[in-house]
Amino acid sequence: MVRTMSMLRALIGTARMVRHAPRLSAAMPPDDDVLLDVPDERLAPALVAAALADPEPAAKLLATTRDAAEWENRDRYVARLATFAYSRDAWLAHWLSTAPRDPDALLVKAQLEVRRAWESPARAERLRELAPLIDAAAEAAPRDPVPWRIALDHARGTHASHTVFESLWEQAVRRSPHHYGCHVAALKYLSAQWYGSHRECFDFAEQAAEDALPGSLIQALPARAAFAQLLSGAGHVREDRIDAAADRAVALSAEYPTADPWPAEVRNLLVYVLLRRRRDAEALEQFRRIGPYATSFPWTLVSEDPLGRFLEARDGVRLEVARTIPLGPVRRGRAGRGRADGHYA
Repeated sequence: MVRTMSMLRALIGTARMVRHAPRLSAAMPPDDDVLLDVPDERLAPALVAAALADPEPAAKLLATTRDAAEWENRDRYVARLATFAYSRDAWLAHWLSTAPRDPDALLVKAQLEVRRAWESPARAERLRELAPLIDAAAEAAPRDPVPWRIALDHARGTHASHTVFESLWEQAVRRSPHHYGCHVAALKYLSAQWYGSHRECFDFAEQAAEDALPGSLIQALPARAAFAQLLSGAGHVREDRIDAAADRAVALSAEYPTADPWPAEVRNLLVYVLLRRRRDAEALEQFRRIGPYATSFPWTLVSEDPLGRFLEARDGVRLEVARTIPLGPVRRGRAGRGRADGHYA
């Protein structure tokens, strides 16, 4: 009898999956339309020009963000331009040769060199050598918090004391109290992987989220703390605290339009947390909201093929949700076409 019931459940689950999975797929872009780390309409031309060794569009873009105090955009663009320069830096070398004291060129250079140093076996030593470069970037743009975000990452890699880190943090928040990148840098420093604990990490993230502006990505900081714990496999924080972090991020995601590139990384992170908490229906909804915007983080931390892992997770949760939707009666419209009942119908 037990074996018969198990087989019956499997057959029903398969029938549900076959019936409902195609309709759930229709709500999301096809696999071929999903791309990793797609640049927005402002960054894309700068990257195309950089590929042709022309730094002018990047220079104009970053100058605009600096003049308009668009610190969040500036941080994102600097990180993406430095990532591009990691493998193709002729455009950056040309920029620096013609404008060696340009604050924007210095900032991209500082970000690039910090990344290179992080990947060196002699990380701490290499990073310490970069302190003058980071200082130069900060001095060239005194209002800019982004050099201080780089300084916070630099301090983590050089094993800076809590006192040193706190002094850098003070400089960062003095320039932009709600800067997302600086908060992420502080969260990493406080993580159990580095110089804090899961509890400290959560305490900081939750307080920052409480103090955040409406719609700020900082409200998703607790979900990032939850991700760090889930990834480590440690069980030092209550599960209800992780679920509360996910709830807060779900509420934040709902404030942004579907297929919006700005919250894409937060939504990708949220999907991972929801999947680990077996909240499949909510994860599927976030995949729908993500649209075509897969991001390297968090998938690079769990797979060498981040885009493939994203698509695999999306397909897997779609099938799992389809298995849970009742078959229901078939309703006939005037054209005689069947339509399934159920929450997703």
